[in-house]
Amino acid sequence: MSVDKQQLLQFLLRQGDNTLVLGHRVSEWCGHSPILEEDIALANTALDLIGQTQMWLGYAAEVQGEGKSADDLAFLRDAWDFRNVLLVEMPNGDFGQTLLRQFLFDAFQSVLMGRLMKSSDEQVAAIAAKASKEITYHVERSADTVVGLGDGTEESHNRMQAALEYLWPYVGEMFESDETDAAMAAAGIAPDPASLREEYEALIGKVFAEATLSVPESRYNHKGGRTGYMHTEHLGHLLTSMQWLQRAYPGCEW
Repeated sequence: MSVDKQQLLQFLLRQGDNTLVLGHRVSEWCGHSPILEEDIALANTALDLIGQTQMWLGYAAEVQGEGKSADDLAFLRDAWDFRNVLLVEMPNGDFGQTLLRQFLFDAFQSVLMGRLMKSSDEQVAAIAAKASKEITYHVERSADTVVGLGDGTEESHNRMQAALEYLWPYVGEMFESDETDAAMAAAGIAPDPASLREEYEALIGKVFAEATLSVPESRYNHKGGRTGYMHTEHLGHLLTSMQWLQRAYPGCEW
């Protein structure tokens, strides 16, 4: 089944913007982590996410067909043109909040990539296969850290529980479905996000139980990021930092 080019573009932007924004967020820890090993680990995670971004946005630029590059899409769009979920633009907070945000996203990615590797779109399947190797490590590491801090000292436990309360309302957006998702599912390119929730909750539930963290009962979720309808103020500040060099010196290259 053929798919509308604009809907495929929106799907690819959602994937690429998620990893781009989170990759930049994680990179903000460079030189500020609690210990050297964590500084290196977070820097490597950020690099992995940016590498995935290059693949997703590179394909998006190809589908768009306007002669743009992945860099153009990353550095020359305004906040309302971004299609990332709100979760990834949330502030880093303390180290525990950063790793909990990472785990919530990693768990989703691990479930999603497993499905995308079977995509009817060969390029999507190839990107997912390559990214899944990194994501397998990411989710293992972030889960171990969540358990270590959640089931650690009284203070680390309290901080992790507070981080979960803060971030939980942003989790549900990852499972929202719209016309683009319906088109991707009908064409066999990607699954309906709603179909991933049961597997996702089983995965995070096991980790949170081991971490002695209580999942909030509220099912309310913020949304708007995937459609560009509404982002938080945090994205604008992030883009100011991330895009200023390209905006100040258009066309500059490393």
